[in-house]
Formats: sequence, C-alpha cells, structure tokens
Amino acid sequence: MDPQSDLIGQRQIRLEKITKLRKLGINPYPVKSTKDHTNQHILDNYKSLKNSCLYVTGRLMSKREHGQLIFCHIQDQSGQIQLYIKSDTIKKTNIKSQNLGFDNLNLLDVGDFVEVYGQVTKTKRGEISILVNKLRILSKAIRPLPDKWKGLQNKEIRFRRRYLDMTMDPDIRQRFIRRSRFWQATRDFLNKHGFVEINIPVLEHCTGGADAKPFVTHLDAQDQDMYLRISHELPLKRLLGGGFDKVYDIGARFRNEGIDDEHLPEHIAMEFYWAYSDYREGMKLTQQFFKYILKETFNTLQFNVRGFNIDLSKHWKELDFETLLKSEYGDKIDIFKDSVDSLKKILTGKKVKIEGKVNRSRVVDTMWKQIRKTIAGPVFVTGIPKFFSPLAKTETNNDKIVQRFFPIIAGSEMANAFSELNDPVDQLNRLVQQQEMRDSGDDEAHMLDIDFVEMLEYGMPPAFGFGMSERPFWAFEGVSARDGVPFPSLKNDTNEVTLKIYKDIAKYLPKR
Repeated sequence: MDPQSDLIGQRQIRLEKITKLRKLGINPYPVKSTKDHTNQHILDNYKSLKNSCLYVTGRLMSKREHGQLIFCHIQDQSGQIQLYIKSDTIKKTNIKSQNLGFDNLNLLDVGDFVEVYGQVTKTKRGEISILVNKLRILSKAIRPLPDKWKGLQNKEIRFRRRYLDMTMDPDIRQRFIRRSRFWQATRDFLNKHGFVEINIPVLEHCTGGADAKPFVTHLDAQDQDMYLRISHELPLKRLLGGGFDKVYDIGARFRNEGIDDEHLPEHIAMEFYWAYSDYREGMKLTQQFFKYILKETFNTLQFNVRGFNIDLSKHWKELDFETLLKSEYGDKIDIFKDSVDSLKKILTGKKVKIEGKVNRSRVVDTMWKQIRKTIAGPVFVTGIPKFFSPLAKTETNNDKIVQRFFPIIAGSEMANAFSELNDPVDQLNRLVQQQEMRDSGDDEAHMLDIDFVEMLEYGMPPAFGFGMSERPFWAFEGVSARDGVPFPSLKNDTNEVTLKIYKDIAKYLPKR
C-alpha cells in the first residue's frame, strides 16, 4: 500500500463494519474454528476429494463480485484456494451458527480471516474451488493489506512488518520453512550420530568462547551484572567434564557488534562437542554434516553462491593459513615475528581498515578476511595461529599453530572447529593473556573464566568441538543476514500515521 494513501480513512471504514457485525450479533473475533485440510492438500488431492464437503480456513486475499456470484481466494500457510460463492447456495446470516449470509458479505474485506464450509468442485474455467455453503468471519482486519501488485517496496517497512511481507510474498514464508528444515536437519544428523541435546544458560557470570563484545544486563534477584552468552562453548565443555561423550545445543547467542550481510547481534547458533576425538576426525564428520543438512534443506548439493559454483558432493581440499597469507602479501611476511606496525602498514597500503583494538590478532585476522572472500571452496583452512585461538589445542609438531580448521565456502567461514584444549595450565596462561588484552582495551578478547579452568583441573577428555551460526543457511539461500531471519533487529520507531491514529497515547509510543 502507498504510505501516502488514506490509511486512517480506510481503517475507520473497517471499524464501522465491526460495529455493524456486532449489531447483527456476529462476533468478528470468535474463539474457535474448524479446518479439515490445508488449501494445498485439497488442490493436490482433488480427484479423491471431489464433491466432498469440508471446512477450510485462511486469510481473504481477493474478492470479486459479479452480481449474485462472488469469487474469492483465501490463503493459509500452504497456499491459496478459490471460494465460489453463490447467493442461492450460501446460508443466510444466523446469530446461533454465526454464519454470514450473502447480503452481508459486503462487511468482509481483503485481509480478513474466514472459515468456510462447502463442496470441493471446479468452476466453468476449470479452477478447483470450494462452493461455499457456510461462511464465518474469524478475524476482522482493521488495516488494509498492501497492494498485491506493488507489494512492499521499502526494505525497512518489509523488515518492520514482516508479517505483511510474508502474507504478500509466499516465497518469504517458504524461506523460513526452509530455515526450519535446516535446523531440523542439523538436529537429525547429530541425533543419528549419538549426540545429546542439552540446553545451557543464556545468562552467564563470565562469558567466553568467541572473540566478541557481550551484551550486559543486571540480575536484580542477586544484584549482579550478567552477560548474554556469546557462545555455547564453555558450558558444553563442562558437560564433557561431567561425563558426557557427545553433546550439542541449538539456540540464540548475542554479540554486541555491527550488522552486515553475515552478522547479526542476535542469531541462532549450534555447537557440538565430541569427546575422545580430534580435529582430523572432525573434518570427516564436517563433510558428512554439510552434505546432509544442505541436501535435506535444498534438495541439491550443487549451488551457485555469490558467483561461486559450489559442488558439495566432492571431497574437500585442505589449505594452509600461513601459505595463503604469503601468497597474498609476499613470501617475506612473518605473521608470528613481524611487528604489529609493519603488518598494519601492509593493510594501510591496501586501504584496508582494521576494526577494533589494533593488536596482532586483529591485524592478522583482517589480513585473512581479505583472502577468505576469494576462496570458492569447499575447503578446510588449517594451520591457524595460536595467538587468536585461546581455546584450541597446540599442534604437536608446531607450537605456533593449533589443531583448528575453518570450513570455507563461497568466501565465508561457515563454521569454527578445533581440537579442544584440555591442559588446565596451558588454558590458564592463555586466558590470562586474553584478559590482559581485554584490560588494555580489546573488548572482544576472552574473559578469564577461572571456574572453567578449575573444571579442567578435575579433568576433561580430549575432544573435538564445532560451532556454526545461521551463516550457511543465509549463504545457500542467497540472502543477507537480515533477509534470512524473520524479525531482524531494527531501531525502535513509530511512523507518523500510527502516531496520528493513536494520538491519545502517542506520548507512550517510541520515537527515533
């Protein structure tokens, strides 16, 4: 709908129709409804359902009057089906049954939810339809839907009123059905491989497991500040210390950082931990994992993602982190020994900005990100430096790197995975280094979690850990992070029309 159209006037007309319905004895918002089949089920099974009488429900998406005939389309989650209404076959308005008769159908508007009872048939034009015998209104829409041809053009309005976006564009709704399949496939794969789903806290005294700035809140009952988790890692590894062999959790995590095509402050993530395994075994499982969940979600293993042709049926290659950096920035570069200033100058010369506190970890990570976006994949990048891997086990033949890999597809890190550090002395030293970085101004560095160190002192078995966000789904769906979730974070705001409609309570409404 055009934002400049007379929304206030249309809204008033619909409010008046509600008054008329109530005077007729019709409740415009009844409690109960009946539904025998989805709309798509009827369309798919017309031969077996032909001439049968049944209940269908949905939102009224169109209404065309032709004298004593009215043609409508109603939409439910599965799709649309036509209603065929004849003045001599639909029952009259009845207070007891709450039916709305032909003479009162002018009180219906596009956008209303209705229940109809009628016969499955076809019109003269051959369209499968419901010949309506009874019609009840289930919910009277006070505001009109957007124009069905123009839809919602403004992206911010689409995000703010995602319910309208889904109503007017069924493909958006299907996207989130695929998103649900993506996470269901993740669960199915892990369950089939013997993992146990254990839900862990969102509120933490000390947060860690990732390089990210946390959200801070306050727990009144204990009068102490708490953090929203930035990762699932440390509580799940405590479960390994408690005797679990294979555990995982799927749920929201929160990172107080920017919003771009691959990042959201709040997003769903999954992490699993596999005791008595390592990152080499983890690579084998990771290939199986991605093949399974993407085939289940999209029914293919061949994709074009951001211009990259991706074939997930092939064996994944392995690339070395330092070798990749040398190929881009020169053989003489030494990311372990060169000064931070000299490394920074290389990026400055390429006009690349470093986000956050400037230290070795941030500079090298920025260098890596410039290379990563050129890699088609699928590949595993290994040889990851220890200095930005505080929770990963050191490589046995090279103490500068850790047993960690990044699965890279279409220029993105699709996950993070490593052999878990279980040496309490080594872990304490690394966390102290991280805390010192944090105290010097790096608010994404890890906190010193002494309780986690104490757990390691009691003993945790060697293990492989794997974590991913929704990024793989967004990438293979071909959308940005904000497009890939139902309700992305937006600034709280109230538009001018709404302020006019609710002028008596406008002082309570948020304004930008």
